[in-house]
Amino acid sequence: MPQGDKSSYTDKQKRQAAHIEAGYEKKGLSAKTAAARAWATVNKLTGGGRKSGSGRKKN
Repeated sequence: MPQGDKSSYTDKQKRQAAHIEAGYEKKGLSAKTAAARAWATVNKLTGGGRKSGSGRKKN
């Protein structure tokens, strides 16, 4: 999976990121910066996307 691929995120996480991104753009940030900050915020809140591998704790 290439860096920046959002396919492992849930629909809820994608909606959260879009909403957060809109808020940052409303504050005057560029689209690129707003998107980066939005995904960083989603990662902080939810722990990132779904991860593969045995032995991982289920959320």
